[in-house]
Formats: sequence, C-alpha cells, structure tokens
Amino acid sequence: MVRRIHVTYWLRLPREQRPVAERVHGFHARFCPVYRTISGSVEITTSLEMEDLE
Repeated sequence: MVRRIHVTYWLRLPREQRPVAERVHGFHARFCPVYRTISGSVEITTSLEMEDLE
C-alpha cells in the first residue's frame, strides 16, 4: 500500500521568474485533481528545484 508520495518539480527558467514559481508552488496542489483525489489517504509532499535558464 502506498502511504507517501514525494514529487520534485525541476524547472529551468529565467532567474526573474523564480518568485512566481515559488508562489505558484505554494498553492498549486489544491487545484490538482490527482492531489485532491488521493490526499485524504496518501501523504503527498512536493519540492521545487530551479535552474537558471541561460
């Protein structure tokens, strides 16, 4: 049985877009249908890794 899921988002983006990505990462889960379906029975965590787009 799956009890926990961790998702790492890897983004390559211009440095000036980092604040937007961090803000969206903070609330995106509540709009994700998969998260909303399984979050009551599975612990879901996320992290955000960003790399500057050159």
